[in-house]
Amino acid sequence: MPTPLPPLLYADTRANPDLLYFGRVEVHDPFLAFGARGRKITVQGALEFGRVKRTGAFDTVLSREEWMERARRDFGPKASVAEMIACLAQAHRLRAFRVNDDFPAALYTKLRALGLRLEFANGLLFPEREIKTPAEAAAIREGNRLACVGFKVVEDVLRRARIKGRTLLFQQKPLTSERLIFLVETAIKEQGGDARDTIIAGGDQACDPHERGSGPLRPHELIIVDIFPRHQASGYHGDMTRTYLKGRPREVQRRMVATVRTAQLAATRLIRAGVDGRDIHQAVHATFTEAGYETRRDANGAVGFIHGTGHGLGLAVHDPGRIGPVSAKLQAGAVVTVEPGLYYPGLGGCRWEDVVQVTATGSRPLSRHPYRWEIR
Repeated sequence: MPTPLPPLLYADTRANPDLLYFGRVEVHDPFLAFGARGRKITVQGALEFGRVKRTGAFDTVLSREEWMERARRDFGPKASVAEMIACLAQAHRLRAFRVNDDFPAALYTKLRALGLRLEFANGLLFPEREIKTPAEAAAIREGNRLACVGFKVVEDVLRRARIKGRTLLFQQKPLTSERLIFLVETAIKEQGGDARDTIIAGGDQACDPHERGSGPLRPHELIIVDIFPRHQASGYHGDMTRTYLKGRPREVQRRMVATVRTAQLAATRLIRAGVDGRDIHQAVHATFTEAGYETRRDANGAVGFIHGTGHGLGLAVHDPGRIGPVSAKLQAGAVVTVEPGLYYPGLGGCRWEDVVQVTATGSRPLSRHPYRWEIR
Protein backbone atom coordinates (compact mmCIF):
# COMPACT_ATOMS: atom_id res chain seq x y z
CA MET A 1 0.00 0.00 0.00
CA PRO A 2 1.54 3.35 -1.02
CA THR A 3 2.54 5.82 1.70
CA PRO A 4 -0.05 8.63 1.86
CA LEU A 5 1.05 12.05 0.74
CA PRO A 6 2.04 14.47 3.51
CA PRO A 7 -0.76 16.75 4.70
CA LEU A 8 -0.95 20.44 3.83
CA LEU A 9 -3.29 22.72 5.80
CA TYR A 10 -4.04 26.42 5.58
CA ALA A 11 -6.80 27.70 7.86
CA ASP A 12 -7.41 28.80 11.44
CA THR A 13 -7.99 26.25 14.17
CA ARG A 14 -11.55 27.36 14.93
CA ALA A 15 -12.62 26.75 11.33
CA ASN A 16 -10.57 23.59 10.84
CA PRO A 17 -10.51 20.98 13.62
CA ASP A 18 -7.95 18.95 11.65
CA LEU A 19 -5.48 21.78 12.10
CA LEU A 20 -6.03 21.85 15.86
CA TYR A 21 -5.64 18.07 15.94
CA PHE A 22 -2.41 18.28 13.93
CA GLY A 23 -0.72 21.04 15.94
CA ARG A 24 -2.54 20.96 19.30
CA VAL A 25 -2.45 24.74 19.63
CA GLU A 26 -5.11 27.33 18.86
CA VAL A 27 -4.35 30.09 16.37
CA HIS A 28 -7.24 32.32 15.34
CA ASP A 29 -5.83 33.64 12.06
CA PRO A 30 -5.17 31.41 9.02
CA PHE A 31 -1.71 29.82 9.04
CA LEU A 32 0.24 27.18 7.22
CA ALA A 33 1.12 23.70 8.50
CA PHE A 34 2.37 20.63 6.65
CA GLY A 35 4.03 17.28 7.11
CA ALA A 36 7.46 16.33 5.83
CA ARG A 37 8.88 12.84 6.34
CA GLY A 38 6.95 12.26 9.53
CA ARG A 39 7.62 15.71 10.99
CA LYS A 40 5.05 18.41 11.68
CA ILE A 41 6.04 21.86 10.43
CA THR A 42 4.26 25.20 10.71
CA VAL A 43 4.97 28.74 9.57
CA GLN A 44 4.07 31.50 12.04
CA GLY A 45 4.33 35.28 12.09
CA ALA A 46 6.12 37.10 14.90
CA LEU A 47 2.82 37.56 16.76
CA GLU A 48 2.33 33.80 17.29
CA PHE A 49 5.82 32.35 16.76
CA GLY A 50 6.94 32.10 20.40
CA ARG A 51 3.60 30.88 21.78
CA VAL A 52 3.18 28.20 19.13
CA LYS A 53 6.77 27.03 19.63
CA ARG A 54 6.26 26.77 23.40
CA THR A 55 2.82 25.19 23.51
CA GLY A 56 2.18 23.46 20.19
CA ALA A 57 2.94 19.93 19.04
CA PHE A 58 4.94 20.97 15.95
CA ASP A 59 8.44 19.62 15.45
CA THR A 60 9.53 22.78 13.66
CA VAL A 61 8.19 26.34 13.75
CA LEU A 62 9.41 28.56 10.91
CA SER A 63 9.31 32.34 10.59
CA ARG A 64 6.63 33.61 8.22
CA GLU A 65 8.53 36.86 7.70
CA GLU A 66 11.69 35.02 6.62
CA TRP A 67 9.89 32.69 4.22
CA MET A 68 7.77 35.47 2.71
CA GLU A 69 10.98 37.40 2.05
CA ARG A 70 12.43 34.36 0.33
CA ALA A 71 9.26 33.98 -1.76
CA ARG A 72 9.51 37.62 -2.86
CA ARG A 73 13.12 37.10 -3.88
CA ASP A 74 12.19 34.07 -5.97
CA PHE A 75 8.82 35.19 -7.37
CA GLY A 76 8.78 38.98 -7.14
CA PRO A 77 7.29 41.57 -4.79
CA LYS A 78 3.69 40.36 -5.25
CA ALA A 79 4.44 36.88 -3.91
CA SER A 80 1.83 35.60 -1.44
CA VAL A 81 1.06 32.46 0.56
CA ALA A 82 1.04 30.23 -2.53
CA GLU A 83 4.55 31.25 -3.52
CA MET A 84 5.75 30.83 0.05
CA ILE A 85 4.38 27.26 0.04
CA ALA A 86 6.16 26.58 -3.24
CA CYS A 87 9.45 27.73 -1.70
CA LEU A 88 8.90 25.55 1.36
CA ALA A 89 8.01 22.54 -0.77
CA GLN A 90 11.22 22.97 -2.78
CA ALA A 91 13.33 23.35 0.36
CA HIS A 92 11.84 20.15 1.83
CA ARG A 93 11.95 18.31 -1.52
CA LEU A 94 8.19 17.84 -1.64
CA ARG A 95 6.20 17.85 -4.86
CA ALA A 96 2.77 16.70 -3.70
CA PHE A 97 0.44 17.05 -0.70
CA ARG A 98 -2.84 15.69 0.62
CA VAL A 99 -5.40 18.40 1.48
CA ASN A 100 -8.81 18.70 3.15
CA ASP A 101 -11.83 18.45 0.91
CA ASP A 102 -12.62 22.08 1.85
CA PHE A 103 -9.11 23.40 1.13
CA PRO A 104 -9.29 27.04 -0.10
CA ALA A 105 -10.11 26.96 -3.82
CA ALA A 106 -8.05 30.04 -4.78
CA LEU A 107 -4.97 28.71 -2.99
CA TYR A 108 -5.46 25.27 -4.58
CA THR A 109 -5.56 26.84 -8.05
CA LYS A 110 -2.41 28.90 -7.48
CA LEU A 111 -0.45 25.98 -6.06
CA ARG A 112 -1.37 23.78 -9.02
CA ALA A 113 -0.22 26.54 -11.37
CA LEU A 114 3.09 26.63 -9.47
CA GLY A 115 3.63 22.94 -10.21
CA LEU A 116 2.55 21.29 -6.96
CA ARG A 117 0.32 18.21 -7.06
CA LEU A 118 -2.53 18.29 -4.56
CA GLU A 119 -4.78 15.34 -3.84
CA PHE A 120 -8.01 15.72 -1.91
CA ALA A 121 -8.46 13.42 1.07
CA ASN A 122 -11.91 12.38 -0.23
CA GLY A 123 -12.99 11.92 3.37
CA LEU A 124 -10.93 12.32 6.49
CA LEU A 125 -7.54 14.00 6.27
CA PHE A 126 -6.64 12.27 9.56
CA PRO A 127 -8.78 9.11 9.85
CA GLU A 128 -7.25 8.49 13.28
CA ARG A 129 -9.23 11.46 14.58
CA GLU A 130 -12.25 9.18 14.89
CA ILE A 131 -10.57 7.10 17.62
CA LYS A 132 -10.26 8.94 20.93
CA THR A 133 -7.47 8.39 23.42
CA PRO A 134 -8.24 8.22 27.16
CA ALA A 135 -7.15 11.87 27.45
CA GLU A 136 -9.51 12.89 24.64
CA ALA A 137 -12.38 10.91 26.20
CA ALA A 138 -11.73 12.69 29.51
CA ALA A 139 -11.86 16.07 27.75
CA ILE A 140 -15.19 15.16 26.13
CA ARG A 141 -16.50 14.05 29.53
CA GLU A 142 -15.52 17.48 30.86
CA GLY A 143 -17.38 19.10 27.97
CA ASN A 144 -20.46 17.14 28.98
CA ARG A 145 -20.01 18.19 32.61
CA LEU A 146 -20.26 21.76 31.34
CA ALA A 147 -23.48 20.87 29.51
CA CYS A 148 -24.86 19.61 32.82
CA VAL A 149 -24.06 22.99 34.37
CA GLY A 150 -26.46 24.43 31.79
CA PHE A 151 -29.18 21.87 32.47
CA LYS A 152 -29.06 22.68 36.18
CA VAL A 153 -29.62 26.34 35.34
CA VAL A 154 -32.61 25.43 33.17
CA GLU A 155 -34.09 23.22 35.87
CA ASP A 156 -33.60 25.86 38.57
CA VAL A 157 -35.19 28.60 36.47
CA LEU A 158 -38.16 26.43 35.47
CA ARG A 159 -38.75 25.41 39.09
CA ARG A 160 -38.77 29.04 40.16
CA ALA A 161 -40.88 30.22 37.24
CA ARG A 162 -44.55 30.92 37.94
CA ILE A 163 -47.39 29.97 35.61
CA LYS A 164 -49.77 32.79 34.76
CA GLY A 165 -52.21 31.74 32.07
CA ARG A 166 -50.16 30.88 28.98
CA THR A 167 -47.09 32.68 30.30
CA LEU A 168 -44.11 31.60 32.38
CA LEU A 169 -42.96 34.40 34.65
CA PHE A 170 -39.42 34.42 36.04
CA GLN A 171 -38.47 37.29 38.34
CA GLN A 172 -41.67 39.05 37.34
CA LYS A 173 -40.82 38.95 33.61
CA PRO A 174 -41.92 36.57 30.83
CA LEU A 175 -39.40 33.76 30.45
CA THR A 176 -38.08 33.67 26.90
CA SER A 177 -35.77 31.30 25.05
CA GLU A 178 -33.27 34.13 24.62
CA ARG A 179 -33.19 34.92 28.33
CA LEU A 180 -32.74 31.30 29.35
CA ILE A 181 -30.03 30.75 26.71
CA PHE A 182 -28.13 33.75 28.10
CA LEU A 183 -28.28 32.36 31.65
CA VAL A 184 -27.13 28.92 30.48
CA GLU A 185 -24.23 30.20 28.38
CA THR A 186 -23.09 32.61 31.11
CA ALA A 187 -22.98 29.84 33.73
CA ILE A 188 -20.96 27.62 31.39
CA LYS A 189 -18.56 30.46 30.57
CA GLU A 190 -17.91 30.96 34.29
CA GLN A 191 -16.74 27.33 34.53
CA GLY A 192 -14.34 27.37 31.58
CA GLY A 193 -16.65 26.51 28.71
CA ASP A 194 -17.82 28.22 25.56
CA ALA A 195 -21.43 27.38 24.73
CA ARG A 196 -22.53 28.81 21.40
CA ASP A 197 -25.80 28.38 19.51
CA THR A 198 -27.45 26.66 22.47
CA ILE A 199 -30.95 25.40 21.61
CA ILE A 200 -33.83 26.10 23.99
CA ALA A 201 -36.97 25.74 21.91
CA GLY A 202 -40.49 25.08 23.09
CA GLY A 203 -43.75 24.01 21.51
CA ASP A 204 -43.80 23.85 17.72
CA GLN A 205 -40.44 25.62 17.49
CA ALA A 206 -38.86 22.44 18.87
CA CYS A 207 -40.20 20.51 15.88
CA ASP A 208 -37.34 22.00 13.83
CA PRO A 209 -34.39 20.25 15.51
CA HIS A 210 -31.87 23.05 14.82
CA GLU A 211 -34.22 25.93 15.69
CA ARG A 212 -32.48 27.79 18.54
CA GLY A 213 -35.73 29.09 20.01
CA SER A 214 -37.10 32.58 20.36
CA GLY A 215 -39.79 34.40 22.25
CA PRO A 216 -41.79 33.27 25.29
CA LEU A 217 -41.59 29.73 26.61
CA ARG A 218 -45.06 28.40 27.45
CA PRO A 219 -46.31 26.28 30.35
CA HIS A 220 -47.50 22.72 29.63
CA GLU A 221 -45.40 22.56 26.42
CA LEU A 222 -42.36 20.39 25.77
CA ILE A 223 -39.09 22.33 25.73
CA ILE A 224 -36.00 20.87 24.04
CA VAL A 225 -32.66 21.99 25.52
CA ASP A 226 -29.60 21.04 23.46
CA ILE A 227 -26.23 22.21 24.87
CA PHE A 228 -22.92 21.49 23.11
CA PRO A 229 -20.23 23.50 24.91
CA ARG A 230 -16.56 23.62 24.05
CA HIS A 231 -14.16 22.93 26.92
CA GLN A 232 -11.82 25.86 26.42
CA ALA A 233 -8.69 24.30 27.94
CA SER A 234 -8.72 21.28 25.60
CA GLY A 235 -10.84 22.34 22.62
CA TYR A 236 -13.11 19.28 22.94
CA HIS A 237 -16.90 19.48 22.99
CA GLY A 238 -19.70 18.02 24.99
CA ASP A 239 -23.13 17.51 23.44
CA MET A 240 -26.23 16.59 25.41
CA THR A 241 -29.98 17.16 25.06
CA ARG A 242 -32.74 17.03 27.61
CA THR A 243 -36.46 17.68 27.24
CA TYR A 244 -38.51 19.55 29.87
CA LEU A 245 -42.05 20.62 30.57
CA LYS A 246 -43.12 23.16 33.17
CA GLY A 247 -46.64 22.43 34.36
CA ARG A 248 -48.84 19.41 33.75
CA PRO A 249 -48.17 17.18 30.73
CA ARG A 250 -50.88 15.55 28.69
CA GLU A 251 -50.87 11.78 28.37
CA VAL A 252 -49.84 12.02 24.69
CA GLN A 253 -46.79 14.02 25.74
CA ARG A 254 -45.88 11.50 28.44
CA ARG A 255 -46.15 8.66 25.96
CA MET A 256 -43.96 10.35 23.34
CA VAL A 257 -41.29 11.23 25.90
CA ALA A 258 -41.23 7.67 27.22
CA THR A 259 -41.03 6.23 23.70
CA VAL A 260 -38.03 8.40 22.79
CA ARG A 261 -36.25 7.31 25.96
CA THR A 262 -36.99 3.66 25.15
CA ALA A 263 -35.52 4.14 21.69
CA GLN A 264 -32.39 5.78 23.12
CA LEU A 265 -31.82 2.91 25.55
CA ALA A 266 -32.37 0.34 22.80
CA ALA A 267 -29.88 2.11 20.50
CA THR A 268 -27.27 2.32 23.26
CA ARG A 269 -27.55 -1.42 23.96
CA LEU A 270 -26.76 -2.16 20.31
CA ILE A 271 -23.55 -0.13 20.20
CA ARG A 272 -20.28 -2.04 20.04
CA ALA A 273 -17.26 -2.18 17.75
CA GLY A 274 -18.00 -3.66 14.33
CA VAL A 275 -21.74 -2.92 14.34
CA ASP A 276 -23.06 -0.97 11.37
CA GLY A 277 -24.50 2.35 12.52
CA ARG A 278 -27.19 2.01 9.88
CA ASP A 279 -28.54 -1.09 11.65
CA ILE A 280 -28.81 0.85 14.92
CA HIS A 281 -30.58 3.70 13.14
CA GLN A 282 -33.04 1.30 11.53
CA ALA A 283 -33.72 -0.28 14.93
CA VAL A 284 -34.65 3.14 16.32
CA HIS A 285 -36.98 3.67 13.35
CA ALA A 286 -38.57 0.29 14.04
CA THR A 287 -39.10 1.17 17.71
CA PHE A 288 -40.94 4.35 16.73
CA THR A 289 -42.98 2.68 13.99
CA GLU A 290 -44.08 -0.15 16.27
CA ALA A 291 -45.19 2.43 18.84
CA GLY A 292 -47.29 4.17 16.18
CA TYR A 293 -45.02 7.14 15.48
CA GLU A 294 -44.89 7.60 11.73
CA THR A 295 -42.21 9.57 9.90
CA ARG A 296 -43.62 11.50 6.93
CA ARG A 297 -42.16 13.96 4.45
CA ASP A 298 -44.10 16.27 2.16
CA ALA A 299 -43.73 19.65 0.47
CA ASN A 300 -44.01 21.43 3.81
CA GLY A 301 -41.28 19.47 5.58
CA ALA A 302 -41.11 16.35 7.70
CA VAL A 303 -42.47 14.99 10.98
CA GLY A 304 -41.54 12.05 13.17
CA PHE A 305 -37.93 10.84 13.41
CA ILE A 306 -36.27 13.19 10.92
CA HIS A 307 -32.54 13.04 11.67
CA GLY A 308 -29.75 10.57 12.33
CA THR A 309 -29.45 8.63 15.56
CA GLY A 310 -25.97 9.95 16.38
CA HIS A 311 -22.72 11.51 15.23
CA GLY A 312 -19.08 11.63 16.23
CA LEU A 313 -17.99 14.13 18.87
CA GLY A 314 -14.61 15.63 19.63
CA LEU A 315 -12.78 18.73 18.44
CA ALA A 316 -15.87 19.42 16.34
CA VAL A 317 -19.48 19.07 17.44
CA HIS A 318 -19.94 16.86 14.40
CA ASP A 319 -16.72 14.87 14.43
CA PRO A 320 -15.96 11.75 12.35
CA GLY A 321 -18.33 8.87 13.03
CA ARG A 322 -22.02 8.45 12.26
CA ILE A 323 -25.08 6.47 13.32
CA GLY A 324 -27.60 7.11 10.58
CA PRO A 325 -29.11 5.96 7.30
CA VAL A 326 -25.71 5.53 5.57
CA SER A 327 -23.69 2.39 6.29
CA ALA A 328 -20.74 3.05 8.64
CA LYS A 329 -19.10 0.51 10.96
CA LEU A 330 -18.45 1.64 14.52
CA GLN A 331 -14.84 1.42 15.63
CA ALA A 332 -13.53 0.71 19.11
CA GLY A 333 -12.56 4.00 20.72
CA ALA A 334 -14.90 6.14 18.63
CA VAL A 335 -17.06 8.61 20.56
CA VAL A 336 -20.64 9.07 19.36
CA THR A 337 -23.83 10.74 20.48
CA VAL A 338 -27.07 8.77 20.83
CA GLU A 339 -29.97 11.14 20.20
CA PRO A 340 -33.25 9.83 18.82
CA GLY A 341 -36.11 12.30 18.71
CA LEU A 342 -39.72 12.76 17.62
CA TYR A 343 -41.26 15.97 16.26
CA TYR A 344 -44.94 16.64 15.61
CA PRO A 345 -46.33 20.19 15.33
CA GLY A 346 -49.23 20.56 17.70
CA LEU A 347 -47.76 17.99 20.06
CA GLY A 348 -44.19 19.27 20.20
CA GLY A 349 -40.73 17.76 20.06
CA CYS A 350 -38.73 15.47 22.32
CA ARG A 351 -35.07 14.49 22.11
CA TRP A 352 -32.77 12.70 24.55
CA GLU A 353 -29.04 12.87 23.80
CA ASP A 354 -26.07 11.33 25.56
CA VAL A 355 -22.50 10.45 24.60
CA VAL A 356 -20.73 7.09 24.70
CA GLN A 357 -17.36 5.69 23.69
CA VAL A 358 -17.51 2.50 21.64
CA THR A 359 -15.80 -0.58 23.10
CA ALA A 360 -15.23 -4.11 21.81
CA THR A 361 -18.20 -5.40 23.80
CA GLY A 362 -20.49 -2.37 24.11
CA SER A 363 -19.95 1.21 25.17
CA ARG A 364 -18.97 3.35 28.14
CA PRO A 365 -20.89 6.53 29.01
CA LEU A 366 -19.16 9.91 28.72
CA SER A 367 -22.20 11.89 29.86
CA ARG A 368 -24.53 11.62 32.80
CA HIS A 369 -27.52 13.71 33.87
CA PRO A 370 -31.01 12.82 35.15
CA TYR A 371 -33.99 12.42 32.81
CA ARG A 372 -36.47 14.18 35.09
CA TRP A 373 -38.43 16.24 32.63
CA GLU A 374 -41.64 17.17 34.47
CA ILE A 375 -41.18 20.33 36.52
CA ARG A 376 -44.08 21.55 38.61
